[in-house]
Parts: sequence; C-alpha cells; structure tokens
Amino acid sequence: MLPRQNQSMANEFFIMGFQSLHSTRMLLFTSLLVIYMVTIAGNLLIIMLVSSTHHLYSPMYFFLSQLSLSDIALTTTITPSTLNIILKEGVTVSLAACIIQLYTFSASLITECLLLTVMSYDRYVAICKPMHYSNTMNFSFCLQLATLCWALGFALTFIVAMLISNLYFCGPSVINHFFCDYAPLVQLSCSDTYILETVVLIIATPETIIETVFILSTYAYIGLAIRRISSTTGRQKAFSTCSSHLAVVCICFGSIIATYVSPSGKQPLDMNKILSLLYTVVTPLLNPVIYSLKSQEIRTTISKRMYRLRHILN
Repeated sequence: MLPRQNQSMANEFFIMGFQSLHSTRMLLFTSLLVIYMVTIAGNLLIIMLVSSTHHLYSPMYFFLSQLSLSDIALTTTITPSTLNIILKEGVTVSLAACIIQLYTFSASLITECLLLTVMSYDRYVAICKPMHYSNTMNFSFCLQLATLCWALGFALTFIVAMLISNLYFCGPSVINHFFCDYAPLVQLSCSDTYILETVVLIIATPETIIETVFILSTYAYIGLAIRRISSTTGRQKAFSTCSSHLAVVCICFGSIIATYVSPSGKQPLDMNKILSLLYTVVTPLLNPVIYSLKSQEIRTTISKRMYRLRHILN
C-alpha cells in the first residue's frame, strides 16, 4: 500500500522496552549491566588468551576468538541501548538509528550462526578424520572460512537493511520491544512489504535449514565416530571437545528458532522479549563461560596467568 500524499511520515520511533516490569526495572537494569560487563570481560579474555598463547594456536580456538568477537559486537549493539530504555522507561530513536541497530545486530547474529556451523565442521574433521586434520584445517583455510562468515553476515543483512530504508512509516510509531528488531519494525510500515518479506524468506530459510542440517549431520558422524573408540578415556576426551560447542549451539539456535519460527501473532510479547534476551544478552555471556569451564587448555592458561600476576604483585 502506497502512502497518501497528505499522510505524515514517521521518522522516529518510541521503543517501549519492559514497561510491564516497572516495579522491578532497577533490578533488571542492574542485572543486565552486570551481565554486560562480565560478557565483555569474558570474551575479551578469550580473545587475549588465544592471540597471545602459543599452545592455543589451533583452529578450534581461532574460531572461538572469532565467536567472542561476534558476541561482543552483538551484545554491544543491544545491551547499552536497552539499559538506557529501562532507565528512562522508553526512548525515542530516529529511523536511521533504528535501521543501523537492526543491521549491526542481524549481521552479528548471522555471523555467529555461521561461525558455529564452521566450528561443527572443525570438530567433525578433528574426530572423524584426525589424520587429515592438520592439512585440512590449516591457517589459510581457517582464515578464509572466518572471513566468509563475516562477509556473508554483513552482506546478506545489508540487502535487507537497504530494502527497509526504502519503506514508508506513517504511524503508530511505537515499537513494543527493547530494540529495533525486524518484525516489530516492518509491522509499522505503511508500504507494500511483499518484496522485502520475499527477500528475507529467500535469504533466511535456506541459511537456517542448511546450517541446522549441516550441524546435525556433522554431530551424527561425530557420535558414530566416538562410539567406535575402544577406550573409555578416549571417548570421554572426544566428547569433551564437542560438548561445549554443542551446548552453545543448542542455546543459540534454540532461542532463535523459538523466537522467529513460531507462528506469527501466537507468541506472547513478554515471552518474545524473554527469548530475545537469551540470544542477545545471555548467549554472549554463556559462550566464554561454557568454553572456559569445558576447556582444560583455557583453564590451565588462566591459572598460569593468575599465578604470574600474583607473583608480580607480591
């Protein structure tokens, strides 16, 4: 539907945030602030350890550092603005700022999903084809895979952002969410969104299906390979290298699918916001925590760094 000439266009949006949680907004603000600081510190620690520790120079930890980088970009795009919204009980943002937030958030999220898919392939080669691991997962190939993940994430999202920027918005200009997500923003448009929705469907559906099928397939082969290992110690070691990645995949993909794949209009708004908090705030926090707890190499490296720091201070 084309906008009428005498109809005023909306260039600003009011983001409501969590107004239904007025009585506990300071508790929510404090909790999110602490989570954000811990998330940034944890992911920066992973990046620093991987880049400065020789025995962590491996494909698995290289991709982990890339995942931490995408986590920082994702949570920094959402959490600081969310804290401001909670504190002020809603804020007004321009259309340009809204589209920029949507673009950066979506690009970081797609990149993270692609990186998790690549990491499943890394674990598949390591366990199912260990004799070919060094040649297959060499630094050049890993760098190409990481670059491809980032390039696809930002390129695919750029197409959608450009289409959204060409829409007309004529009110009501209220977004009942805590950030500029795709669905609540497009619902406010008074333009014909058929082309946009078709493009999003063409981009999102194959990507989601391919990633999900690929990860499930690699772990099916990994499970069969682990069962063929004769020693209990060998099986436990092989499983431990995959369990952290599998846990992160389940949390990330599970919350995204629950949010975006559920039938339109049947998801309660408050539940939708809670699910959105999972992959925008909680998942970036859990990634470094899960990998640090599961990885003996990272735990050992942290212990050595802490010991050296105490020795220097004393």
